[in-house]
Amino acid sequence: MKIRLSILAILCTALLAGNKAEGQVHSFDAGLRFQKSAGLYFENGLTGQYHLSNRWVLGASYISSRLGSAIGSNAIRQDNLILSGSYLFRPGKSLKPFVRANAGYFMADYEDELFGDLPQSSAIASADAGLVYSFKSPLKINLSLGYNAITGSGDQGAGTLYPIFYQTSVTWNFAKTLRESASAYQKE
Repeated sequence: MKIRLSILAILCTALLAGNKAEGQVHSFDAGLRFQKSAGLYFENGLTGQYHLSNRWVLGASYISSRLGSAIGSNAIRQDNLILSGSYLFRPGKSLKPFVRANAGYFMADYEDELFGDLPQSSAIASADAGLVYSFKSPLKINLSLGYNAITGSGDQGAGTLYPIFYQTSVTWNFAKTLRESASAYQKE
């Protein structure tokens, strides 16, 4: 049993450490995302990011007003599923500027037949830019300002998909945690 755990620890370390000579960092961050549309709702949810290299990051997020403004209120319940690609500048530094392109799907639940004729879903195409700060621990904080290219007035397009948004994400880097655990286990 101890041999299997040692092999597993070594494999995890090798996979998660990546090939540093080629700039590969293959790691995974997961955490919470807090987003606010300028002039409308708070939408909160979950986010995850996979680091392809020191500079390129793929991500996915689920955010919803159900976890924000719609808690205990009559705010419209809306959900966003987002896929993203980011480019990090200054990869070796703790404070890294980034740009990100996002694509996804937006759904609104008006909860009343009266609003049945209004558009209740839309594609999402947006971009944002901001800063990510990596602490010495696996904790990261991400702040950005973004623009939705697809919005609506309610007549054409979803009326609650506003153009300007800002977001904060708090994530934990699991590769760093797993590498440290594997290293500590190997020392035993």
